[in-house]
Amino acid sequence: MLKIGDYALHQKTGQIGQVFGYGHQVIDGIYLTTLKVRVSKKKGTSRYKRFMEDVYTTWMPAQTVTETA
Repeated sequence: MLKIGDYALHQKTGQIGQVFGYGHQVIDGIYLTTLKVRVSKKKGTSRYKRFMEDVYTTWMPAQTVTETA
């Protein structure tokens, strides 16, 4: 399960951001957990432009890339 502070990849849009909270939605009488994510402005940057919330199943852990010299 993704935790607050983890980086997440939205499987439909390809956007990456940092998880900052949880929420919920009720769809067709079913209670679904959502993730609230600060989405990066551009890939590879740490600046955030907006927030996005979607059901938990549309997010997956983002692989972080570290540069080596």
